Amino acid sequence: MKKTKFTLLALASVLLISCTTQPGATAQNPTQQQSVQTKSNSVDHFADIEVLKYEVPGWDNLTLKEKQYVYYLSQAGYSGRDIIWDQNYKHNLKIRRSLEHIYQNYNGDKSSTDWGNFQDYLKRVWFSNGIHHHYSNEKIKPAFSKAYFEQLLAGTSTHMDSALVDILFNDTDSKKVNLDLSKGLIKGSAVNFYGEGISAEEASVFYANMKSPDPQRALSTGLNSKLVKENGVLKENVWKSGGMYGAAIDQIVSWLEKAKTVAENQKQAQALAYLIEYYKTGDLKTWDDYNTAWVSATDGNIDYINGFIEVYNDPLGHKGTFESIVQIKDFDMSKKMDVLSKEAQWFEDHTPLLPEHKKKNVVGVSYKTVIVASEAGDASPSTPIGVNLPNADWIRAEHGSKSISLGNIIDAYNAAGGSSRLKEFVNDQKELELAQKYGELASKLHTALHEVIGHASGQINPGVGTPKETLKSYASTMEEGRADLVGLYFLYNPKLQELNLVDDWKAVGMSAYDNYIRNGLMMQLVRLEPGAEIEESHMRNRQWVSAWVFEKGQKDHVIEKVVRDGKTYFNITNYDKLHDLFGQLLRETQRIKSEGDYEAAKNLVENYGVKVDQSIHKEVLARSKQFDNAPYSGFVNPYIKPVINTSGQVTDYEITYPNSFAEQMLQYSKEYGFLPDTN
Repeated sequence: MKKTKFTLLALASVLLISCTTQPGATAQNPTQQQSVQTKSNSVDHFADIEVLKYEVPGWDNLTLKEKQYVYYLSQAGYSGRDIIWDQNYKHNLKIRRSLEHIYQNYNGDKSSTDWGNFQDYLKRVWFSNGIHHHYSNEKIKPAFSKAYFEQLLAGTSTHMDSALVDILFNDTDSKKVNLDLSKGLIKGSAVNFYGEGISAEEASVFYANMKSPDPQRALSTGLNSKLVKENGVLKENVWKSGGMYGAAIDQIVSWLEKAKTVAENQKQAQALAYLIEYYKTGDLKTWDDYNTAWVSATDGNIDYINGFIEVYNDPLGHKGTFESIVQIKDFDMSKKMDVLSKEAQWFEDHTPLLPEHKKKNVVGVSYKTVIVASEAGDASPSTPIGVNLPNADWIRAEHGSKSISLGNIIDAYNAAGGSSRLKEFVNDQKELELAQKYGELASKLHTALHEVIGHASGQINPGVGTPKETLKSYASTMEEGRADLVGLYFLYNPKLQELNLVDDWKAVGMSAYDNYIRNGLMMQLVRLEPGAEIEESHMRNRQWVSAWVFEKGQKDHVIEKVVRDGKTYFNITNYDKLHDLFGQLLRETQRIKSEGDYEAAKNLVENYGVKVDQSIHKEVLARSKQFDNAPYSGFVNPYIKPVINTSGQVTDYEITYPNSFAEQMLQYSKEYGFLPDTN
């Protein structure tokens, strides 16, 4: 499993969130190369979103062949951009193209409030890869009227079906991903993974009956297809060359074939060969072969993520969204953090898990801090700050995994953040001082522990199905909470000081605990609309972890709820006991995963992770209004452009940046718009 979309709010508060990663630095000489970014890295600010740019330190130190490799891999990623739009909602591509046509052809009054609201709406849609908010999953509501929009359509000769116009303004398909069982997991979700008339029960039975040839090495069934019903019979439309999304996939394949010719070594080339074959055939066994080869290809300076990977957007946990990240190794930070990989077995042996749930041999956990060169699909514009892949438990157990921290992304977040919001929500001066002194380090370590140790920890009992089969819609949040708990348990441990990762393990751990509880019980609520419940898996896990330890520690007053001058704070009074509570919850969470205990997972998430204290939420929103920093942020990508001499030879690849967010979005639509409106 991997990734969470990080926010300025989170980094400004040095919050610890799951499946993300730490600030890192640069490729050759971090002290000299790491630029001191300022607020000038902001490209655009609209609604609740700020768009930033990230730098690519160390680019000039790469060889021409390495730059070419990055360029080809980046083009492969961008070529799949339209796929995520269509996956997010079946009408997204038509809507986007209509909005862009208006934007480029409108000659009316551009000083009006309505036009400003239209521009903001289009930017929000661009940022979310569709008409549903990238984080809350709620449909984005235009701040202009339907009548004004119809004027824009007529004034620019833009054709858009009246039914689609209505959708922008009514409550149809109001939630991208619905996890409320009472509304129907598929029926209540707008994502384009299931055809009309298919119920969650039908889909679940369909995939339960799809047996893998080797039960011990289960295929990722349903990962790369849309499930449809034809003449009353369920079938899969596979995403492959010649199949659904074939026009974009053919472009991806073309660039991957070029990348294969300049791979740094044979292992990289072999992994790319499997990935190309997978895209051509859609065969899930080939996908496993690719992941096995990819995870063993650890040599070289360049690496990438490309494929249908994360299943967070599928309420049933089968379908993978397209994403791509191309990265350059940060040698200095990777070396420093590699110590965690080497100690993975020690951490596993010292977890509070039941003995039968501990791995006897933790294998192949590689950890690197990297410099991002490009992102696409589900990783852009809103990006993770860390990744741990592959997702298949059996591959992780037999072959290991790769954990990466997106160092330059975190640097860019840090440059744009601030401390004012943190000061508003800390309980006292001591808590503030701990956060300011140790918060960033604690965040780095928590992410590293989460990715390297957390996702590699624990094992499923023999005969128990995969989490998506047993825990179903709760699988993602349970896995992220489990990995968070591993990190939290070991953040407050002298082992970190023994490994020379910290100089005061207790102070770092205290800062980490303060930040996690403050975020889980209060600060993350700024992302929700008034009255909303929590749907997003990572937000759920932060709340159920925090709420559970808060409740279980009430007898001993481990965490106190303090109300002072009409403002609420949470104050940890006993860090040792909180550490023990995290351990108890970790043990139970692993038991649930190991035994496939659906009812226990449901009770834990529904009782602690979904409902929102509306009075606290109202207070958080009111206290947050004073700050300029947007709750959400993401990035434009740099342009990587070939430098061609008079003989037509490529002599270099240079980095440039778009002048605006709109410029890049329109350019991407023009250059990488390979799919039809309807797929």
